[in-house]
Amino acid sequence: MSAFKEGDPTTLNRLYGRSQGKPLSARQQALVDNLLPQIAVPEEGPVTSEVLFGDAPGHGRPLHFEIGFGGGEHLAYRADLLPDHGFIGAEPFVNGVAQALTHIEQQRLANVRLHCGDALDVLGRVPDGALTMLYLLHPDPWPKNKHAKRRMMNDGPVRLIADKLKPGGEFRFGTDHPVYLRHALMVMQRFTDEFEWQVDGRSSWENRPSGWCETRYEHKARTQMGHEVWYFRFRRK
Repeated sequence: MSAFKEGDPTTLNRLYGRSQGKPLSARQQALVDNLLPQIAVPEEGPVTSEVLFGDAPGHGRPLHFEIGFGGGEHLAYRADLLPDHGFIGAEPFVNGVAQALTHIEQQRLANVRLHCGDALDVLGRVPDGALTMLYLLHPDPWPKNKHAKRRMMNDGPVRLIADKLKPGGEFRFGTDHPVYLRHALMVMQRFTDEFEWQVDGRSSWENRPSGWCETRYEHKARTQMGHEVWYFRFRRK
């Protein structure tokens, strides 16, 4: 993983914790060994629909990007919902990648490409204005003040997200952590020239929008931990 530059709140680098938790099952390991290399995002070069899916130049499909897809439930749901769109998912933890591969195999999803590592390494290689949608759902909140600079919702990453979304493209952000919520909204207030918050009263952030599935993490946060969950949609101007 790329190193984090302490003291720079706008840096695009990140420092992750463990890249693997509990041991993978034999089936999961087989998917990582065999399926992942077939659908992995290339390590170098531009990340385009032509490169990822073999689309003809000038006829690329709409591209979606999910930062930190966890177990891949939302990514697989969206890919199944929009089979003619292309989906890129990045996740630094091998266990989450293995779960996503299970969804991809079982649902026979041919429109997903994965990166096991830092999302910003891949996002930086996407051409500016190429993305139709970008998702950041329940990112690590880094709740301590001294770790705030490590959050994905900071000026550097949000600037990159703005650059990569096409005009009219949508940035979806969700969290169940009140500290992260306040921090994220403070950051987005600095990007009013780039983004328009799609909001119409409290229901806009209290109710899950259409096409946004409930993941196991969100269900647990709501029902077992008693957390509120907030949903945000920002349109690229």
